[in-house]
Amino acid sequence: MIIGTGIDVVLVQRFAAALKRTPLLAERLFTEAERLTVSGNPRSSESLAARFAAKEAVAKALGVPGGLQWHDCEVVTDSDGRPWLTTTGTVSAAAAALGITRWHLSLSHDGGIASATVIAEGEG
Repeated sequence: MIIGTGIDVVLVQRFAAALKRTPLLAERLFTEAERLTVSGNPRSSESLAARFAAKEAVAKALGVPGGLQWHDCEVVTDSDGRPWLTTTGTVSAAAAALGITRWHLSLSHDGGIASATVIAEGEG
């Protein structure tokens, strides 16, 4: 059963400017694994903006509870390049309280916009 859905869009140029203006912002928002590609290179602004949109979409799927920590929701990529979510701490606790047992994630970026859609699934 679908327990929650979330969607978010981010203007890539604005997000890139925020990262440039505030050098530690990327470390506050993303885990090291999120900031780097599989080959160890820094991710593009488009890719980071999509991951930020995913974190915002997760919060929306959870009903936007207070106290969520950015690093407690991580967008990881499997060996085929497919993104998926892992949750810990505050995000896992909020999801468990709602009966969420599985996440579905879609990321996209094109034309200067990054977006993410999240579906939270569980027994309800």
